[in-house]
Amino acid sequence: MSSKKWLLALAVAGSISAVTACSAPAGEGGNSASTQQEAPAPSGQASEGANPEAQEMPKPDTKGVPDVVAEVNGEKIAKKDFVAAYEGQFQQVAMQSQMSGQKLDQDQLKDQTVEGMISSLLLTQEADNRGLEAPKKEVDSTLDKLVKSSQLKSKDEFLAAMKDQGMDEKTVMSEIEKQVRVEALIAEESGDTKPTEDELKKAYDQAKAQQEQMKQQGGEAGELPSFEEAKPALEEQLKGQKQGEAAQALVKDLRADADVKIHL
Repeated sequence: MSSKKWLLALAVAGSISAVTACSAPAGEGGNSASTQQEAPAPSGQASEGANPEAQEMPKPDTKGVPDVVAEVNGEKIAKKDFVAAYEGQFQQVAMQSQMSGQKLDQDQLKDQTVEGMISSLLLTQEADNRGLEAPKKEVDSTLDKLVKSSQLKSKDEFLAAMKDQGMDEKTVMSEIEKQVRVEALIAEESGDTKPTEDELKKAYDQAKAQQEQMKQQGGEAGELPSFEEAKPALEEQLKGQKQGEAAQALVKDLRADADVKIHL
C-alpha cells in the first residue's frame, strides 16, 4: 500500500524530480545529500536520543484543506490532488523524522508540497506553451521505470494498483506524458549537461572527504569505488544537478510573471 500511495503522489504531482529540485533552496539535493543517504548513521544513535513519542509513526493531518488549494494562471490545484501529493511526501518525511527523532512540522511540509505542485504546474504550462511533445517511446520508457521502481511485476499490475488508488489508465498515461514534456523542457533549458573531467574529480573528492568524515565520527561507511568505477554514477549525478539548477532558474522566472494564488 505504501508504494502505491507514493506512486499515486508521483503521477499526480508530475515530474517529482524536477519539482524537488525547484522547490528546494539552492545547495540542497546536491552531492552531499546523496552521499549522506548512502552512508548510514551509527547504529542506535537516532533511537537513543529520540523522544519515545517520536517512535510512533505520525499520521498526515489534512483537516481544513480547502477544495481549491491554489490557482496558477487560472488553473486550479484541487484538494484531492494536493492530499495525494502531501500523503506521498508525508510518508517519506515521517520515516526520516522517526529515524532522527526530530518532530515533523506538518504546516511546513504542506507549504513545501503546495510550492512543489505550483512549480510542477508552472513547468507543465510552459512545456505546453512551447508546444513540446511526449513521444510514445519516451512515455513507454518512463512507464517501464515506474513499474520497476514500484517493485510490481508488470505494467498491468502497476496500472491495476493505480486504479485501486483512484487513477484509471487514461489519467496515469496523461500524467506520464506531462512528466515527459517537463523533462524535455528542462533538457531544453539546461542544454549540454555533460560534466567536465575537473567537475567529476571534484565531486569524487567531495564524496571521499565525506566518507572520511563519517569514519572519524564513528559512522559506518562502505569502501568508495575507484574514480574510474564511480565515473558513470558521478556523471549522472552531476547531470541531474545541472538540470535541477536550470529548472530552479526557469521556475523562478515563470513564477515572477505568473498569477499565483494560494488558499492553504
